[in-house]
Amino acid sequence: MHRFGLKAQLCATAAFCLMTGAAESAWSAEAAESAVDEVVVTGTRDAGRTAFTTLVPVDVLSAESIQASATSQLGENLAQQIPSFIVQKLPTSDGLQFIRPATLRNLSPDQTLVLVNGKRFHRSAFLGSRGAQGPDLAQIPSFSVGRMEVLRDGASAQYGSDAIAGVINILLDDKPGFAGFGQAGEFYEGDGTTYRLGAKGGVAIGDGGHLNATIEWSDAGLTSRSRQRPDAIAFQAANPTIKVDNPVQRWGNPDLKTYSAAVNAALPLGDVAEAYAFGTYTKSDGINDINWRNPAANPAIYNVVAVFPGFNLRSIYPGGFTPREGLHARDVQAVGGVRHVQDERFTWDLSASFGRNASRFFLNNSINASLGPQSPFDFDLGRLVQKEVNLNADGVYRLPITGLAEPLNIAFGVEYRTETYAIETGDPASYAVGPGANFGLAPNSNGFPGFSPQQAGEWDQKSYAGYIDLEAQITDRWSVGGALRYEDFSEFGDTVNFKVASRFELTTGVAVRASYSTGFRAPTPGQLNSTSTSQGLDTVTLQLFQSGRLSPTNPVAVFLGAQPLKPEESTTLTAGVIWRTDVGFSGSIDAYQIEVDKRFSTSPTITVTPAIRAQLVALGVQGASAFTSISWFTNDFDTRTRGVDVVVTYARDLGPGQVNLTGAYNYNKTEVTSGALGRSATQQLLFEQSRPKHNLTGSATYKWGPIELLGRVRYYGKWTDSTGNATGEIFQNFGALTFFDVSATWRASDNVSVRIGAENVFDKYPDEAVFQASRGLVYSRNSPYDTNGGQYYARVDVRF
Repeated sequence: MHRFGLKAQLCATAAFCLMTGAAESAWSAEAAESAVDEVVVTGTRDAGRTAFTTLVPVDVLSAESIQASATSQLGENLAQQIPSFIVQKLPTSDGLQFIRPATLRNLSPDQTLVLVNGKRFHRSAFLGSRGAQGPDLAQIPSFSVGRMEVLRDGASAQYGSDAIAGVINILLDDKPGFAGFGQAGEFYEGDGTTYRLGAKGGVAIGDGGHLNATIEWSDAGLTSRSRQRPDAIAFQAANPTIKVDNPVQRWGNPDLKTYSAAVNAALPLGDVAEAYAFGTYTKSDGINDINWRNPAANPAIYNVVAVFPGFNLRSIYPGGFTPREGLHARDVQAVGGVRHVQDERFTWDLSASFGRNASRFFLNNSINASLGPQSPFDFDLGRLVQKEVNLNADGVYRLPITGLAEPLNIAFGVEYRTETYAIETGDPASYAVGPGANFGLAPNSNGFPGFSPQQAGEWDQKSYAGYIDLEAQITDRWSVGGALRYEDFSEFGDTVNFKVASRFELTTGVAVRASYSTGFRAPTPGQLNSTSTSQGLDTVTLQLFQSGRLSPTNPVAVFLGAQPLKPEESTTLTAGVIWRTDVGFSGSIDAYQIEVDKRFSTSPTITVTPAIRAQLVALGVQGASAFTSISWFTNDFDTRTRGVDVVVTYARDLGPGQVNLTGAYNYNKTEVTSGALGRSATQQLLFEQSRPKHNLTGSATYKWGPIELLGRVRYYGKWTDSTGNATGEIFQNFGALTFFDVSATWRASDNVSVRIGAENVFDKYPDEAVFQASRGLVYSRNSPYDTNGGQYYARVDVRF
C-alpha cells in the first residue's frame, strides 16, 4: 500500500478497525479472507492494526457499493446498507426537507462525528429537530469517495465533541486513472425524474504523491404523494367558478439541483515530509411546497380592512395560495498540511482546516398580509452561516518495550478550534409588521418569517484540546488500548473523557473485544444564541399557528425558567465477538449500551399570554406579535440505548462465477430514564417508538464473466407516529415493511459497463397516515424510509 493510503492517512488522526459490512462486488473466498487482513485507517492510531485485529466494530463501504445505488446522496446510500443508520425525507418540514437528518443508533444527528480523510467535517448551518445541528453528508460528492468507514462505538476521547454514537470517516479517492458516469431514472409514478453525471481523474506525483479531482452534477425532480385536502374540496364546491389546484399542495421530494466538486492531493517533499491538501465544494438549490392557505379559513390573511381601501387578496389568490419554500446552499471545506510519513518509529502531522456552510432561504408565492398592496409575493428570508476553523498537531511514536509483543504505540496531539454562527437578515418585507397588523392581519412573510435585525448577529465559541492515545500488544493474542482527552470551551468550561478497549484472540480466527468510554457533545453557538419562528397547521381546525423559539439567554426565556445550556454527556459500553474462516465466512456480533445525560431538546411549550407577548414585542423579538406559543433549547432529559449489531459475510466460487453474500442486523431500543421528556407520556412514547427497533439489510452479488447481478433486501420494523391538534394527540402504529432492490451490470469491455436497476422493485408503500389525511398527506412525513414507491434507473460507467 502506498504511503498516502496507509501512513499519511494514519497521521491525519484517523484509523479504523474494520468489520466488512458492505456489498463488495466480485469477491472470491480468497479475496474475502485477505480483506479482513487489510490494514485500515480510523479509530486506532496504530499502523499495525488490520481488519481482524482491531479493538472495536466498524463497517466499511467500498467505492463500488457507494455507487451501486440510484441516489447521489451519501447519507441515503449509507442508510441502505447500515441498518442502524436512518435518513428521513421529511417533506414540507422547513429546512429539514433539504437538509435531511441522519441518525445512527437512534441518537441525535449531531451525536455522530463526520470526518473527511480523518479531519473533522463542519456542521450544517440549519438547526433541526430538538435543536440538532449536525454535518450534512449530502454536501460531499459521492463520486469522489474512495471508501467510507463507520465506527460503531463512542470515540470522544479520541476525536472530541460529537462522537457519541460513532464516527463516519469519508476517505476521498486517491487512485490514478479516469472514470465517468451518466445515470437517469424516475419513480414508477412517473415523477421524481433524476439525472446524474460525474467525472474524476487522478495522476501520480513523484514517489507516492497524487492529484485527484472530481466533479458531479445531479438534478432530482419533484415527487407528489398527495390527495386533495378535504377543505380544498369543500372550498371548490362552495366556489365552483374559482379554479382550485388539485392537489393544492404536494407532499413529496423537493426539486433539487446539485453541483459539487472535490480535490485530493499529496506532494512528496523529498524524504523529509509530504505536503497535502484536499477539499470539497457543493452548490445546492431546492424548492418545495408548504401548507396551503385557505381563503375561507384564514381571516388574518384574507380579511379586507379599512387601512387598505380597495385591496382584496382574493383578487390575487382567489383559490388560496401555497407558499413555496426554497434553499440556496453553498458548502466548502478546505484542508492543508504537512506530515512526516516514512519513519517507522515517529510520524507527525500538522494541519489547518476551514469549513463553511451557508444556507439562504427564500419564499415564493406568498404575501406579508400586514403590508397589503405594498407586499411583494416573493421573499428573501435571510441566510444562516456556520464556519469552523481547526488547527491540529498530531504525532505517533512507537516505543519498544521489553516484554511486549510489539512496540507501544503512543499517539498524542493538540487541537484549537473556532466555531462561528451567523444569522443574516432577509428582505425588510419578510419580517415587517405593517399597518394592517393593527387590524388583525398577519405580519411577516406568510409561511416562513424572514430573519430580522433583532435575530441577526454573529457568535463564536473557541476550544482547546489535548489527547494521548495508547495501544499495546501485550502478547500475540491480547491487545489493549486507552485514550484520554482534555478539552476547554470558552462558553461553558472544560471536560475530560477517556476510553479503554481490549481484544483477546480465543483461537485462530476467533476473538472477543470490548470497550468502555465516556463522551460529550458541546452546545454550539447556534444552539446557544439563535432564535427562530415556525408556522404549522392544526390537523383538526386547519388553523395556522405560529411558534417562536427563543435563545435560552433571552430575558423572557430566563424569566420563564430557561438556563444556560450544558454539554450532553455519555457513557458507552460495547462487547462482542469477531471471527473469520478460510472458507470465506466472516462476521461479528456486538452488543452495546449508550447512556446520554442532559440531552438537548426544546422546552415545554409556553402559551403566549398578552403580558408575555408585550414583553417579547418590547424586546424586539421578531414575529412576537403573532406568537401563539414559545419555547427554548434546554438540557431536558436522559436516555439509555441498548442494542445488538450482527454483521456476516460469505464469499466463494459458485459454478462458473463468484457469489458474495452480506447481511447486517440491528436491534436498538432507546428509553427515557429521567427528565422533563419523561413527564410527558406523549413525547416519551414518540421518542422511544418513532424509529423501528429491528432493522436488517442483506445483499447477494453474483459475477459471471461480464455479467454481475445484485439483489438487496431492506427490512424496517414497526414504529409509531402521531400528530397534535386542538383536541389532543392522535397516535398511529405502522407495521414492518420490506423493500427489495435489484440491478444487473454488463461489462461491455474493460472500459465500459452498463447497469439497469430498480429500488423498491415491488413498489411497496407503508400504511397510510390516517391522522394526517386532512392535510392531503397520504404517508407519514416522519417515516424512517422513503415513501415514494418503486424507482428504476439506468447507468453507464467508463473507466480508463
